[in-house]
Amino acid sequence: MSKMTGHRYFAEAMKGYGVSHLFYVNTIIPPAMVEIGKLGATKLVIAHGEKAAAYMADGYARASNRPGVCLCQDIGSTNLAAGVRDAYMAGSPVIAISGGQNDMPRYRHAYQNAEDHTAWAGVTKANYSVDAASRFPDLLRQAFRDATSGAPGPVHLELRGNAGQVLDKEGDYDTRVEDRFTRFPPFRPCAEDADIKAALKELKEAAKPIIVVGGGAVKSLAGAEVVALADKLQVPIATSLHARALVPDDHALGVGVPGSYSRWCANKAVAAADLVFFIGSHTGGQVTNGWQIPKIGTRTIQLDINPNELGRNYPNAVSLCGDVKATLTAMLAEFARSASAPTPRAEWLEQVRSYVADYWAESDPLRNSNDVPIRPERMAKELGEWMPSNAVLVVDTFHAALWTAQMAKMKSGQRYIRCGGSLGWGFPGTLGVKAALPDTPVIGFAGDAGFYYHMAEMETAARAGINAVMVVNNNYSGGVAEAAMFQKEVNFAKVADAMGCAGFRVEKPADIRGALDNALACGKPAIVEIIGNASIRAKRGWAPAGISGE
Repeated sequence: MSKMTGHRYFAEAMKGYGVSHLFYVNTIIPPAMVEIGKLGATKLVIAHGEKAAAYMADGYARASNRPGVCLCQDIGSTNLAAGVRDAYMAGSPVIAISGGQNDMPRYRHAYQNAEDHTAWAGVTKANYSVDAASRFPDLLRQAFRDATSGAPGPVHLELRGNAGQVLDKEGDYDTRVEDRFTRFPPFRPCAEDADIKAALKELKEAAKPIIVVGGGAVKSLAGAEVVALADKLQVPIATSLHARALVPDDHALGVGVPGSYSRWCANKAVAAADLVFFIGSHTGGQVTNGWQIPKIGTRTIQLDINPNELGRNYPNAVSLCGDVKATLTAMLAEFARSASAPTPRAEWLEQVRSYVADYWAESDPLRNSNDVPIRPERMAKELGEWMPSNAVLVVDTFHAALWTAQMAKMKSGQRYIRCGGSLGWGFPGTLGVKAALPDTPVIGFAGDAGFYYHMAEMETAARAGINAVMVVNNNYSGGVAEAAMFQKEVNFAKVADAMGCAGFRVEKPADIRGALDNALACGKPAIVEIIGNASIRAKRGWAPAGISGE
């Protein structure tokens, strides 16, 4: 135990937990920020809005495999909660800290006063009130445990006092840091042996099996194990948007992204399968195109660390409860011990590969188009071919996700991080990823509507020296109207220059790569504005005739 203020304790804890960046909006625990500055271990990033701060913390968490931390005073609490909603949907370990109530002004119409605590219940794994300084150390440790354990997710701590004045008091603080919870996953439980054997038996005997891998495999860092198991069993692999880059697009067993934001070749492959192995996937509406693909009743195996997810949407032939990496490692060991070989399925593999070949034959003329304004298929193609081998592609929702899911090809060693569903997440999320990975090329992609949400954070990026590259498909339409919806006089590249970033404007397909090269090399946060065709719409997910989803 050490004698100090709660503010000093917080600074020591952030250093101990390895939190390299805090994303926040003033004014919250100002003395703690002074103490953090004295320690010099954690960079303070003051954002222009609470939602953006939460999105930055989310991107940081997913890129670093460490919890991201965001903060605000009480008046911004529900704004911060709105931003944390995306981390909740994506299963990202964000710790949100806000100011709260004091006893004297409560229920008396005090300035900026509202009961915000319950607003957090629906968007967090846990929601705690810190009513006494002596409780802050154990509740902060619990926040890190909750955020990283099992299926990761966000946690909220509400500090008493509009700016967290509960931490003003000096006391004896327990400065222990639980190293296990500085990263995720902290534990790797393995599914039971009997279930592993049963799952392998199903996979070996099926005539047309397929793997659908989700974000749980990404959080478990299990990409190599997923590919190794598919190779051993000769089973095709479809990847959800969250798992987009786990299987490179040139892998012989990869079929692409299934669901509603998808390639039709992946949906046809999953629909034709007689056994679907969901790995680290919630089997939600997006990856299944409204629970149409596979259709309910298809034989399924599901691997998830959360027991209450097993069988939620599809009755499983086998349920595997465990960490993805640990369980797949055990499955590979069991496969090596087993004498029986998988059912020959050359015909099935050829069927699936023909879907993929036909898909690219249909798509490549659009990907190679020289049309002006520039087609989004060409943008996605250029991004995929240009990105360095260790790059991270960070994408907003809706059309940004659709185009990169359908038309960009990912290489081995690259990463893909996508929005959980909140339009506007892409730019702040990209900044959070770059903060976590300062020496890695980080490229964001969003449409004009999404970029408009938080374009003020260009100033944040310039001030904080977060040198990400943000690519904006500017078709002035927001992706919803063929006619211009936004003013064509707005030039994002010029705005970027005015806000301390570097701006590049592209109007011809042949100029895209040169602009990207210059953006990556400029030594500043960079905006690459590509003038796009407003009339082009991405195709939504293919579904078998006669089936309609919800």
